[in-house]
Amino acid sequence: MPEDRWKPSVTVAAIIEREGRYLLVEEHTSQGLQLNNPAGHLEPGESLPEAVAREALEETACPFVPEALVGVYLARLVHARTGEDIHYLRFAFCGAVGEPEPGRALDEPVVRTLWLTLEEVRESATRHRSPLVLQCIEEHAAGRRFPMDTLVTHESVQRLGPLLHK
Repeated sequence: MPEDRWKPSVTVAAIIEREGRYLLVEEHTSQGLQLNNPAGHLEPGESLPEAVAREALEETACPFVPEALVGVYLARLVHARTGEDIHYLRFAFCGAVGEPEPGRALDEPVVRTLWLTLEEVRESATRHRSPLVLQCIEEHAAGRRFPMDTLVTHESVQRLGPLLHK
């Protein structure tokens, strides 16, 4: 496989809503303080649902159980400061969220969590880390859901050691 093969960055996002408010994180970025869905990168050995549960817990201190896929998104962002050009393949999930775990610190670079109404999320769009923040929330609010069994993680993902080809 050529070393220069294009590879998008796979991310997961938790679209967490409670009583008409959405849980966002405020985090330090190269562009200053910005708002994002609780989100992060898929790590080796994880399924997508495992990744979103882990990221939501790390960034909000709240346990999260994904129940449905809201959507799959491909976006390109060129970072203003570094000029880095990255394509993100985002899997957004909604589900059940618990109360914050006492004493659990938020993952760096998260500063705090915020519960915002849909209108407040719309009004804060200039502070969003990505245009996908609002798009995922809008589609969740519109009722967009796909069943979790839409996603399949082959057992080879969680095997230790090299994958043997037959």
